[in-house]
Amino acid sequence: MQRRQGPRRHKDRYLAVVDWHHPQWLLVAMLIVILSAVDGMLTVRLIALGATEINPVMAPLVTGEGGNFAYWKMGLTVAGVIVLTALARLRLFGPVRVGAVLYLLLGAYITLVSYEVWLLTSARFH
Repeated sequence: MQRRQGPRRHKDRYLAVVDWHHPQWLLVAMLIVILSAVDGMLTVRLIALGATEINPVMAPLVTGEGGNFAYWKMGLTVAGVIVLTALARLRLFGPVRVGAVLYLLLGAYITLVSYEVWLLTSARFH
């Protein structure tokens, strides 16, 4: 049986009522979640070396138990990625699709992890 790739009714075109999503969304979603986990590990390492967390929401979690930080970071990231992936075909602000937000988020995580790796490899933390 073929999966639904588009809306069945005219009023459904504004909702995420499809059964099938393009395979690239799986790759983008997986990369975001993996980079989020890497970001979490690098953040904990940098904190141990004397860095400070600039995100005011995550700062209390990083300095507390590591488990709480990991649960909240991964939970929020995975929940957000699932919602954005399910809504990837919808338009956000006129011509911009929600899927563009996933690409923007992926780019942000690539930049963030690259910056954290640069911080770890710089002489500042040796």
